[in-house]
Amino acid sequence: MHRRHFIGSAALATAGLLLPAFAAPATAAIRRVLPVPLNPGDTVGLVAPSAATDDPLDLQLAAEAMQALGFQVKAGPHLGSRRGHLAGTDAERAGDINAMFADPQVRAIVCVRGGSGAARVLPLLDYPMIRRNPKALLGYSDITALHNALLSQAGLVSFHGPIGSGSWNAFNADQFRRVLLERQLVEFRNVADRGDELVQRRNRTVTIAPGRARGELVGGNLSVLVALAGSRYLPDFRGKILFLEDVGEAPYRVDRMLSTLRLMGALDQVAGVVFGECTDCDPGEGYGSLTVPQILDDYLLPLKVPAYRGAMIGHIRQQFILPVGGQVELDADAGTLRMLEPVFQH
Repeated sequence: MHRRHFIGSAALATAGLLLPAFAAPATAAIRRVLPVPLNPGDTVGLVAPSAATDDPLDLQLAAEAMQALGFQVKAGPHLGSRRGHLAGTDAERAGDINAMFADPQVRAIVCVRGGSGAARVLPLLDYPMIRRNPKALLGYSDITALHNALLSQAGLVSFHGPIGSGSWNAFNADQFRRVLLERQLVEFRNVADRGDELVQRRNRTVTIAPGRARGELVGGNLSVLVALAGSRYLPDFRGKILFLEDVGEAPYRVDRMLSTLRLMGALDQVAGVVFGECTDCDPGEGYGSLTVPQILDDYLLPLKVPAYRGAMIGHIRQQFILPVGGQVELDADAGTLRMLEPVFQH
């Protein structure tokens, strides 16, 4: 066989192996499971799946915030551990997560911080056990790896929102109560904050492509999500509402990551897109840099699905608490996401 023919045949064979994994993942058939309800007085577990904290006060603040919300607190045995930049070894961090899901006294799990390293524990989690003991897990940024793994491997709905050591301002505390305690079907709409301006500048949403769409909510931090490409821990994107955010990424890197989502076929499958904040993602000084809004137009407009940007999602002080795996409606003209179904067991 000529080398050219061999390479062509091998490429086709490889494509036959890889493309179905993106178009129809083996995990797509896993039935969704809802977490048990959470009530005041319940016990909340604190875990550190990613980076270590450089100040023990952060751990104390996380515990105090949960107590102020009305919960008992149980700390993971390795919450304050450290191995390099990580909060302990992979086995220790995964062990704390598994133990919290298996503990009958713990009703929800809050990640004390993000950082980097959560993807390392994904192969060590006991997904069948987690599915048998479904509980709400809260966090964002690097915790995106956990959200997607829990959804794809256990079918579990989890919550993208504030970390334990982050700001528990009035907005975030109210979001927590409404979503996790009162179990409302929340409409996520940016806070109207005009200040002393004639027209509102802060917290503005911008319609990229008009319309409405319904589907299961998937996504999270763009760089963490893209780092899962090619693995079994990504969910099925078909018919989903995709939400994204990031921090500290140069526009060319945002462009590269969105290109990866397009090349792997994910973008072509979604029913709608909402992009939150890309904090500190300005083009900076230099020649010829695209802006993030230009990049979003390049990738999202050709999809011809409803899309908007500027939602209160990401590395910002006030942020939505979104149900990853929950059914939502996106309204790109109004700049809203609305929960359509309960995300806790009755």
